[in-house]
Amino acid sequence: MRDILDAVAAGDLSPAEAEARLAGYATTEAGRFDAARERRRGVPEAILAEGKTPGEVATLATAALETTGRALLTRVDEAAVAAVTDAVPGDASVDHDERARTVVVHGPSYEPPSVNATVAVVTAGTSDAEAAGEAAVLARELGATVERVSDVGVAHLGRIVDNLETLRAADVAVVAAGREGALPTVVAGLVDTPVIGLPVSTGYGFGGDGESALAGMLQSCTVLSVVNIDAGFTAGAQAGLVARAVGAARRDAADE
Repeated sequence: MRDILDAVAAGDLSPAEAEARLAGYATTEAGRFDAARERRRGVPEAILAEGKTPGEVATLATAALETTGRALLTRVDEAAVAAVTDAVPGDASVDHDERARTVVVHGPSYEPPSVNATVAVVTAGTSDAEAAGEAAVLARELGATVERVSDVGVAHLGRIVDNLETLRAADVAVVAAGREGALPTVVAGLVDTPVIGLPVSTGYGFGGDGESALAGMLQSCTVLSVVNIDAGFTAGAQAGLVARAVGAARRDAADE
């Protein structure tokens, strides 16, 4: 503790950084940022932009960047993107994925993790790209290599069959589908890798807001895991954790 206080007195450590090290979180006017989550849980804290003002989003992003070297934001709109871009230092990199509605900010000294494992992120249709993109961003930020396989829904099984080599080479797959949500069941019956079903609120009519997709995945006769509707963050985080475990096992095997 004395070292932290001395660093603050010397100007080498900001009060926010000191609080994050001592308490595990940083307090801002917009709320508290859990700076220790990745160290504690293996998954970084993300800032959900929905329901927050652009100023609140920017404040939390600045706290994240200051305490962890990275800010990860989900469900952003253009106003939030502009506020974050204006608030972070000019030497930080800002990556905005408009379709996935995410922003990732890295400080100049941030070193991204690298994991020797691959996550396949699969979509049944183009309309599923938002949730799938969020999953891809999370898996990538956890250090995994991400392979995208797009628009391979079960209306034409030849499309998924044509991509089996990529899917079978992956260490874990996130499969996003709306409507009846059949694609994850099909994929899980064709590969020996873990499959995470991501139901998406695409479709129309009865059950078209994701309930049918969720129910179909939960009733899958092939083995797979399922997250909540449109929960791309959760699917990507789960896939990233699996990839991290695979990468650690490969590293340990190589060291023997």
